[in-house]
Amino acid sequence: MRTWLTIIAAFSLLFTTASFARPVKNITDKEVIDAYQYLMARILVLRQEKLDFAKENMKWNEIKHRDVGGVQWANPNLDVAYSEAWVAIDNNSCTMVEIPEIKDRYYTVQFLNGWGETTANLNERNYSKHPSGKFAVCLKDAQVSLAPDVQKVILPSKKSRVLARVEIGKDPNEAVKLQRQIKIYPTGKPEIADAPKTVDFEHDQLPGIEIFDNAASVLASEKDINPNMGGLQMKVLAVEKTAKHDNSREATAKIVREKAIPAFLAMLEKLQTKKNGWGLVRRFGNYGNDYQARAFVNYAGIWANNNNEAVYFVTKNDAKGEPLDGSAVYTLTFPKDKLPSSRAKYFWSITNVDTTNFKVIPNPANKFVVNNQTNLKPNADGSVTLYFASKLPEGAPEENWLPTPAGSNYNLTFRFYGPTKDVVKGKYFPPGLVKRNSLAKADSESTY
Repeated sequence: MRTWLTIIAAFSLLFTTASFARPVKNITDKEVIDAYQYLMARILVLRQEKLDFAKENMKWNEIKHRDVGGVQWANPNLDVAYSEAWVAIDNNSCTMVEIPEIKDRYYTVQFLNGWGETTANLNERNYSKHPSGKFAVCLKDAQVSLAPDVQKVILPSKKSRVLARVEIGKDPNEAVKLQRQIKIYPTGKPEIADAPKTVDFEHDQLPGIEIFDNAASVLASEKDINPNMGGLQMKVLAVEKTAKHDNSREATAKIVREKAIPAFLAMLEKLQTKKNGWGLVRRFGNYGNDYQARAFVNYAGIWANNNNEAVYFVTKNDAKGEPLDGSAVYTLTFPKDKLPSSRAKYFWSITNVDTTNFKVIPNPANKFVVNNQTNLKPNADGSVTLYFASKLPEGAPEENWLPTPAGSNYNLTFRFYGPTKDVVKGKYFPPGLVKRNSLAKADSESTY
């Protein structure tokens, strides 16, 4: 770690003082685009760190239990009770995590590093001999004495984001009771470095050249644990150099505005495998050298878990590839022998979010999800049909209906928790949505 930071510091020094005597020449559009996509993954995590402490009153090594449905980030899962924390550790302090015994219900305590990489999941799948009780997350070289009943977990970074999930299931009160028993606290007083300065921006207004203004410090603040990232880091530092020159900054800023930002927003199409109108992003949670998938997932659904825990299908189109229209009626039918529960050990769900900020869309019915707890009504042949429309269609069971925003395109997110192998490997895709002619309910019914 110290060696890596020394190298970054050396590069930073290289690109200061005399190195800025004249602008960098011949930097290509592709180099700027690559650098932007790479750096944005870290910038998005740093932005969330800043927001959490400034607006959510979070504190280091203290867990914050959220009310059911009470989170505001992109693409939240409405089937779980969330708890959040930021954890700080060093060589003299670990952080304790206490998990109650949880049976017949999905749960995990997920740790992510400063690039959005999942570095640990505390649950019965990964710690079958110690699924509950006391855990201690520590650096590899931490000099901390732990009791015999504590499960030690090694993390690669001094700072981590924690997201705990407890499935709501059939008994929401029991889920909340279990959630509130999860505890986080430090063994000592770790030294906590300030986050590097970064640009502020809204989710629907991506930042421009300003994200490179402190790039060397941003890179040095958190090691990228993924392989073969050195070349991309050099591109970031090269763009930082051009951004410090009056006579090259605007030209580079123009590339960011006209090339890098549109390329970033277009990544979703390139990152997906598509079938039946649904898209499957090629990687979640652990990205290897796929820096593009990491950056876009951090943007569209930050804190995503890895594919062994959950698989996420997304679409804003019907089976024919046409954009979903919130004023229209769509159906999604599962054959009797291929119901979604057969693809998930724990649970499945479908939610809709807007296409700009990926936030849950309000609706008059206050219904935001269909899932394995919805008591869906089967058809006569045992198949199940879901309905997506701004009003309840004539003859459709209300349990099988998910409200949509009249007059607007929207995104659907289809989650499988505890996915079967064919889902994990991308061999399964949900059926496509079929557009129907019109709504049959009275026009006097409320829409939005």
